[in-house]
Amino acid sequence: MLIHPQFDPIALSLGPLQVHWYGLTYLVAFTLFYLLAVRRAASPVFSTRGWNRQMVEDLLFFGVLGVVLGGRLGYVLFYKPGHYLSHPAEIFAVWQGGMAFHGGLLGVIAAMALYARRQGRRFFEVADLVAPCVPIGLAAGRIGNFINGELWGRAADPSLPWAMVFPQSGTDLARHPSQLYQFGLEGLLLFALLWWYARVPRPQGAVAGAFLFGYGTFRFIAEYFREPDSFLGLLAMNMSMGQWLCVPMIVLGALFWGMAKKDAFRS
Repeated sequence: MLIHPQFDPIALSLGPLQVHWYGLTYLVAFTLFYLLAVRRAASPVFSTRGWNRQMVEDLLFFGVLGVVLGGRLGYVLFYKPGHYLSHPAEIFAVWQGGMAFHGGLLGVIAAMALYARRQGRRFFEVADLVAPCVPIGLAAGRIGNFINGELWGRAADPSLPWAMVFPQSGTDLARHPSQLYQFGLEGLLLFALLWWYARVPRPQGAVAGAFLFGYGTFRFIAEYFREPDSFLGLLAMNMSMGQWLCVPMIVLGALFWGMAKKDAFRS
Protein backbone atom coordinates (compact mmCIF):
# COMPACT_ATOMS: atom_id res chain seq x y z
CA MET A 1 0.00 0.00 0.00
CA LEU A 2 1.28 3.43 -0.94
CA ILE A 3 0.91 6.86 0.64
CA HIS A 4 0.33 9.96 -1.45
CA PRO A 5 3.63 11.88 -1.64
CA GLN A 6 2.02 15.12 -0.37
CA PHE A 7 3.49 17.34 -3.04
CA ASP A 8 3.77 21.04 -2.33
CA PRO A 9 0.99 22.53 -4.50
CA ILE A 10 3.21 25.57 -5.12
CA ALA A 11 5.71 24.81 -7.87
CA LEU A 12 7.59 28.11 -7.72
CA SER A 13 7.65 31.19 -5.50
CA LEU A 14 9.01 34.50 -6.77
CA GLY A 15 8.57 36.93 -3.92
CA PRO A 16 4.84 37.43 -3.44
CA LEU A 17 4.12 35.57 -6.69
CA GLN A 18 3.28 31.89 -6.30
CA VAL A 19 2.97 29.54 -9.26
CA HIS A 20 0.84 26.49 -8.51
CA TRP A 21 1.34 23.11 -10.15
CA TYR A 22 -2.34 23.01 -11.08
CA GLY A 23 -1.99 26.28 -12.97
CA LEU A 24 1.04 24.89 -14.76
CA THR A 25 -0.93 21.83 -15.85
CA TYR A 26 -3.48 24.15 -17.47
CA LEU A 27 -0.63 25.90 -19.26
CA VAL A 28 0.72 22.53 -20.42
CA ALA A 29 -2.77 21.51 -21.57
CA PHE A 30 -3.27 24.64 -23.67
CA THR A 31 0.25 24.39 -25.11
CA LEU A 32 -0.23 20.75 -26.13
CA PHE A 33 -3.60 21.60 -27.64
CA TYR A 34 -2.03 24.38 -29.68
CA LEU A 35 0.80 22.20 -31.01
CA LEU A 36 -1.53 19.37 -31.94
CA ALA A 37 -4.13 21.68 -33.48
CA VAL A 38 -1.45 23.38 -35.62
CA ARG A 39 -0.44 19.94 -36.85
CA ARG A 40 -4.09 19.08 -37.58
CA ALA A 41 -4.59 22.36 -39.43
CA ALA A 42 -1.54 21.65 -41.61
CA SER A 43 -2.85 18.23 -42.66
CA PRO A 44 -4.44 17.92 -46.11
CA VAL A 45 -7.85 17.38 -44.50
CA PHE A 46 -7.86 20.95 -43.14
CA SER A 47 -5.18 22.88 -45.03
CA THR A 48 -7.17 22.42 -48.25
CA ARG A 49 -10.06 24.18 -46.48
CA GLY A 50 -7.91 27.19 -45.69
CA TRP A 51 -6.91 26.43 -42.10
CA ASN A 52 -3.63 27.94 -40.89
CA ARG A 53 -1.67 28.69 -37.70
CA GLN A 54 -3.29 32.09 -37.13
CA MET A 55 -6.74 30.54 -37.19
CA VAL A 56 -5.64 27.99 -34.58
CA GLU A 57 -4.33 30.81 -32.37
CA ASP A 58 -7.67 32.62 -32.63
CA LEU A 59 -9.52 29.39 -31.89
CA LEU A 60 -7.33 28.78 -28.83
CA PHE A 61 -8.25 32.21 -27.45
CA PHE A 62 -11.95 31.39 -27.73
CA GLY A 63 -11.32 27.94 -26.28
CA VAL A 64 -9.47 29.22 -23.20
CA LEU A 65 -12.37 31.52 -22.38
CA GLY A 66 -14.80 28.64 -22.87
CA VAL A 67 -12.84 26.31 -20.59
CA VAL A 68 -12.44 28.80 -17.75
CA LEU A 69 -15.90 30.38 -17.81
CA GLY A 70 -17.74 27.17 -18.63
CA GLY A 71 -15.77 25.10 -16.13
CA ARG A 72 -16.51 27.50 -13.31
CA LEU A 73 -20.19 28.02 -14.14
CA GLY A 74 -20.61 24.28 -14.61
CA TYR A 75 -19.30 23.63 -11.11
CA VAL A 76 -21.59 26.31 -9.71
CA LEU A 77 -24.71 25.02 -11.48
CA PHE A 78 -24.12 21.25 -11.48
CA TYR A 79 -22.54 20.70 -8.09
CA LYS A 80 -23.31 23.53 -5.61
CA PRO A 81 -26.18 25.65 -6.94
CA GLY A 82 -27.72 26.13 -3.49
CA HIS A 83 -24.46 27.28 -1.92
CA TYR A 84 -23.65 29.79 -4.64
CA LEU A 85 -27.22 31.06 -4.74
CA SER A 86 -26.75 31.98 -1.07
CA HIS A 87 -23.18 33.25 -1.60
CA PRO A 88 -23.14 34.72 -5.15
CA ALA A 89 -19.90 36.65 -4.58
CA GLU A 90 -18.04 33.34 -4.22
CA ILE A 91 -18.85 32.46 -7.83
CA PHE A 92 -15.91 34.65 -8.82
CA ALA A 93 -13.53 33.22 -6.19
CA VAL A 94 -11.92 30.79 -8.63
CA TRP A 95 -8.74 30.68 -6.51
CA GLN A 96 -10.73 28.65 -3.98
CA GLY A 97 -11.07 25.85 -6.54
CA GLY A 98 -14.11 24.38 -8.22
CA MET A 99 -14.05 23.59 -11.95
CA ALA A 100 -16.24 21.04 -13.73
CA PHE A 101 -15.21 19.25 -16.92
CA HIS A 102 -18.76 19.02 -18.24
CA GLY A 103 -19.23 22.76 -17.73
CA GLY A 104 -15.92 23.38 -19.47
CA LEU A 105 -17.09 21.19 -22.35
CA LEU A 106 -20.26 23.25 -22.73
CA GLY A 107 -18.14 26.39 -22.62
CA VAL A 108 -15.87 25.06 -25.35
CA ILE A 109 -18.88 24.06 -27.46
CA ALA A 110 -20.22 27.60 -27.15
CA ALA A 111 -16.79 29.00 -28.01
CA MET A 112 -16.51 26.77 -31.09
CA ALA A 113 -20.00 27.76 -32.22
CA LEU A 114 -19.12 31.45 -31.89
CA TYR A 115 -15.82 30.95 -33.70
CA ALA A 116 -17.45 28.95 -36.49
CA ARG A 117 -20.06 31.65 -36.99
CA ARG A 118 -17.46 34.43 -37.11
CA GLN A 119 -15.38 32.45 -39.62
CA GLY A 120 -18.32 31.35 -41.72
CA ARG A 121 -17.52 27.67 -41.17
CA ARG A 122 -19.61 24.68 -40.17
CA PHE A 123 -19.60 23.90 -36.47
CA PHE A 124 -18.64 20.27 -36.96
CA GLU A 125 -15.69 21.20 -39.16
CA VAL A 126 -14.28 23.15 -36.20
CA ALA A 127 -15.25 20.43 -33.73
CA ASP A 128 -13.54 17.73 -35.80
CA LEU A 129 -10.29 19.70 -35.77
CA VAL A 130 -10.47 20.30 -32.02
CA ALA A 131 -11.63 16.90 -30.73
CA PRO A 132 -8.45 14.78 -31.10
CA CYS A 133 -6.35 17.56 -29.53
CA VAL A 134 -8.31 17.70 -26.27
CA PRO A 135 -7.63 14.40 -24.41
CA ILE A 136 -3.88 14.96 -23.95
CA GLY A 137 -4.71 18.24 -22.20
CA LEU A 138 -7.20 16.42 -19.99
CA ALA A 139 -4.38 14.04 -19.06
CA ALA A 140 -2.30 17.00 -17.91
CA GLY A 141 -5.19 18.20 -15.75
CA ARG A 142 -5.49 14.82 -14.04
CA ILE A 143 -1.81 14.97 -13.14
CA GLY A 144 -2.61 18.30 -11.50
CA ASN A 145 -5.39 16.64 -9.51
CA PHE A 146 -2.97 13.93 -8.37
CA ILE A 147 -0.29 16.42 -7.35
CA ASN A 148 -2.89 18.30 -5.29
CA GLY A 149 -4.10 15.03 -3.74
CA GLU A 150 -7.69 15.91 -4.66
CA LEU A 151 -10.53 13.97 -6.29
CA TRP A 152 -9.24 10.79 -4.70
CA GLY A 153 -10.71 7.37 -5.31
CA ARG A 154 -13.04 5.08 -3.42
CA ALA A 155 -11.83 2.58 -0.83
CA ALA A 156 -9.67 -0.18 -2.31
CA ASP A 157 -8.39 -3.51 -1.11
CA PRO A 158 -5.17 -2.68 0.79
CA SER A 159 -3.51 -5.64 -0.94
CA LEU A 160 -3.85 -3.85 -4.28
CA PRO A 161 -0.24 -2.93 -5.13
CA TRP A 162 -1.11 0.63 -6.17
CA ALA A 163 -3.75 1.29 -3.50
CA MET A 164 -2.93 4.64 -1.92
CA VAL A 165 -3.71 6.55 1.26
CA PHE A 166 -4.62 10.18 0.64
CA PRO A 167 -4.07 12.08 3.92
CA GLN A 168 -6.07 14.98 2.46
CA SER A 169 -9.17 12.79 2.71
CA GLY A 170 -8.92 12.83 6.49
CA THR A 171 -8.78 9.04 6.69
CA ASP A 172 -6.16 6.32 6.48
CA LEU A 173 -8.21 4.23 4.06
CA ALA A 174 -6.44 2.63 1.12
CA ARG A 175 -7.99 4.14 -2.00
CA HIS A 176 -7.88 3.86 -5.76
CA PRO A 177 -5.69 6.61 -7.28
CA SER A 178 -8.58 7.46 -9.56
CA GLN A 179 -6.86 10.57 -10.89
CA LEU A 180 -4.31 8.28 -12.52
CA TYR A 181 -7.05 6.01 -13.85
CA GLN A 182 -8.61 9.03 -15.52
CA PHE A 183 -5.19 10.17 -16.74
CA GLY A 184 -4.82 6.82 -18.50
CA LEU A 185 -8.38 6.34 -19.77
CA GLU A 186 -9.84 9.71 -20.74
CA GLY A 187 -6.37 11.14 -21.32
CA LEU A 188 -3.77 8.91 -22.95
CA LEU A 189 -5.98 6.09 -24.24
CA LEU A 190 -8.67 8.38 -25.65
CA PHE A 191 -6.00 10.55 -27.27
CA ALA A 192 -4.37 7.54 -28.94
CA LEU A 193 -7.69 6.20 -30.24
CA LEU A 194 -8.94 9.55 -31.52
CA TRP A 195 -5.64 10.55 -33.10
CA TRP A 196 -5.55 7.18 -34.88
CA TYR A 197 -9.20 7.50 -35.96
CA ALA A 198 -8.73 11.06 -37.24
CA ARG A 199 -5.55 10.28 -39.20
CA VAL A 200 -7.57 9.91 -42.42
CA PRO A 201 -10.54 11.92 -43.70
CA ARG A 202 -13.78 11.08 -41.92
CA PRO A 203 -17.35 12.26 -42.56
CA GLN A 204 -17.89 15.65 -40.99
CA GLY A 205 -18.96 15.26 -37.37
CA ALA A 206 -17.64 11.70 -36.98
CA VAL A 207 -14.50 12.64 -35.03
CA ALA A 208 -16.43 14.98 -32.72
CA GLY A 209 -19.03 12.27 -32.15
CA ALA A 210 -16.31 9.74 -31.39
CA PHE A 211 -14.83 12.11 -28.80
CA LEU A 212 -18.15 12.58 -27.00
CA PHE A 213 -18.84 8.86 -26.97
CA GLY A 214 -15.30 7.92 -25.98
CA TYR A 215 -14.90 10.45 -23.20
CA GLY A 216 -18.37 9.77 -21.83
CA THR A 217 -17.71 6.02 -21.76
CA PHE A 218 -14.24 6.22 -20.17
CA ARG A 219 -15.31 8.81 -17.59
CA PHE A 220 -18.41 6.74 -16.74
CA ILE A 221 -16.15 3.74 -16.04
CA ALA A 222 -13.61 5.77 -14.05
CA GLU A 223 -16.38 7.17 -11.82
CA TYR A 224 -16.85 3.70 -10.32
CA PHE A 225 -13.39 4.12 -8.77
CA ARG A 226 -13.66 7.83 -7.86
CA GLU A 227 -15.06 8.93 -4.52
CA PRO A 228 -18.34 10.80 -5.09
CA ASP A 229 -18.44 14.41 -3.92
CA SER A 230 -19.20 14.38 -0.20
CA PHE A 231 -21.90 17.03 -0.54
CA LEU A 232 -23.72 15.01 -3.22
CA GLY A 233 -22.94 11.34 -2.66
CA LEU A 234 -24.46 8.84 -5.06
CA LEU A 235 -27.63 9.84 -6.84
CA ALA A 236 -30.39 7.81 -8.50
CA MET A 237 -29.46 4.25 -9.53
CA ASN A 238 -26.32 4.56 -7.34
CA MET A 239 -24.69 6.71 -10.01
CA SER A 240 -22.54 9.75 -9.32
CA MET A 241 -23.17 13.21 -10.72
CA GLY A 242 -20.24 12.66 -13.07
CA GLN A 243 -21.85 9.50 -14.44
CA TRP A 244 -25.20 11.16 -14.95
CA LEU A 245 -23.52 14.00 -16.83
CA CYS A 246 -21.75 11.43 -19.03
CA VAL A 247 -24.98 9.73 -20.11
CA PRO A 248 -26.03 12.51 -22.55
CA MET A 249 -22.46 12.63 -23.86
CA ILE A 250 -22.55 8.93 -24.71
CA VAL A 251 -25.99 9.18 -26.33
CA LEU A 252 -25.20 12.34 -28.32
CA GLY A 253 -21.80 11.00 -29.34
CA ALA A 254 -23.33 7.85 -30.77
CA LEU A 255 -26.06 9.91 -32.46
CA PHE A 256 -23.60 12.37 -34.01
CA TRP A 257 -21.33 9.57 -35.20
CA GLY A 258 -24.25 7.75 -36.79
CA MET A 259 -25.51 10.92 -38.48
CA ALA A 260 -22.00 11.72 -39.71
CA LYS A 261 -21.74 8.31 -41.35
CA LYS A 262 -24.84 9.28 -43.30
CA ASP A 263 -23.15 12.58 -44.20
CA ALA A 264 -25.97 14.46 -42.51
CA PHE A 265 -23.78 17.37 -41.41
CA ARG A 266 -22.84 18.37 -44.95
CA SER A 267 -26.40 18.84 -46.15
